[in-house]
Amino acid sequence: MGKMTIQQMLIQLAGGMGTSIQIFLVTLIFSLPLGLLVAFGRMSKNRLLQAVVKVYISIMRGTPLMLQLMYFGPYYLFRIKVGSGYRLWATFIGFVINYAAYFAEIYRSGIQSMPVGQYEAAQILGYSRFQTFFKIILPQVIKRILPSVTNE
Repeated sequence: MGKMTIQQMLIQLAGGMGTSIQIFLVTLIFSLPLGLLVAFGRMSKNRLLQAVVKVYISIMRGTPLMLQLMYFGPYYLFRIKVGSGYRLWATFIGFVINYAAYFAEIYRSGIQSMPVGQYEAAQILGYSRFQTFFKIILPQVIKRILPSVTNE
């Protein structure tokens, strides 16, 4: 094996950096909205849905990400050998569902921290529940949760 030049090393590093940025963007784009859906499930009045989502959040937040990533590979689950391209998709899936659980708890805490008066004022003004959430509550929640989300 010959020596690698600095240029060859930089090219390899750039490839890895490109993959890391790709994983970051896909994770961000898909885990933020999925986290909101999971938060709604966690706050649902349906006890079964609430319990299932609570278990999902507990498992995702309570186990190491590396362990979770191993379980999204078909080789580890079904002993199926696939091409190396699947590894990236497995990584996307693992990161998205892991971070969605973290974001769900952040969203939930932000939504539940809103004073009841905000909901009452919206009701008096004639807003529907949908309008209340998206026009009044969500903008305030985003302001409150932004430090925690960016920390993740």
